This record gives sequence, structure tokens and C-alpha cells, in this order.
Amino acid sequence: MGTVVVGYVPKPEGEAALAAGINEAKLRGSKLVVVNSHRGGQDYDGPAARAADDDMDAIRKRLDDAGVEHDVRQLVRGFEPAEDLISIAEANGAELLVIGLRRRSPVGKLILGSNAQRVLLDAPCPVLAVKAQ
Repeated sequence: MGTVVVGYVPKPEGEAALAAGINEAKLRGSKLVVVNSHRGGQDYDGPAARAADDDMDAIRKRLDDAGVEHDVRQLVRGFEPAEDLISIAEANGAELLVIGLRRRSPVGKLILGSNAQRVLLDAPCPVLAVKAQ
């Protein structure tokens, strides 16, 4: 069984990535690994941590309801999200990595977010980048 890794953030681009990841896992008969990565620090205090836990519980329920074998990982290690996604994709022998992109201005389209760019350039497998609605 293969593995599809999804980078999730509780924003429209994360929702788009999760939806695409669920579809890909079903099509491929693969396990889905959902990764939510936080750098930590002062911005990740008690209320923010509890909100992130609640988000991940909702994701687990959604994946249970979808009938997809899954693993949900919430990481607070001080690394950039791209580093976490790439290392988890490598460790799981991922066949696909899914990320979401937000709408950008014409200038912003020239330069993807640094995390998205790093994932696209350094991922050990194909990357599916989906646009948020």
C-alpha cells in the first residue's frame, strides 16, 4: 500500500489540499498521512494549541467518515513546515505529496510562498499543488 502525504493548515488552501488528498488516497488505495506543522514559540500558546488540537480531531473524524486509512500528525518542532512535510514524505516512501496554494496577486504569482516553493523543489516524490477556492 502506498502513502499520500498532505500538508494541512486550517485555511482554505489546507482544506483544498485535504480534499484532494482524500480523493487521491481513495483512487490509489493508499494510506493518507495528514501533517499539520507549527513552528511553536510565543504564538503557539495554550489557546492556539487547543484550537489546533480541535482542528486535528475534526480532521480525524472527517477521515474516519471518508473511510480512508490515515495517520494525522501535528508537529511543533521549530522547523519550517516544508522541512516537516519533506521529511515525513521521505520517511513514509510517499508516492504523492499534496499542498494547497492560496490566490496570489500577479506579483505574488511570480514568487510562491517559500514553503510551497521548497516542497515543489525538494520533495522526494511528485507534488500535487491545488488552489484554494
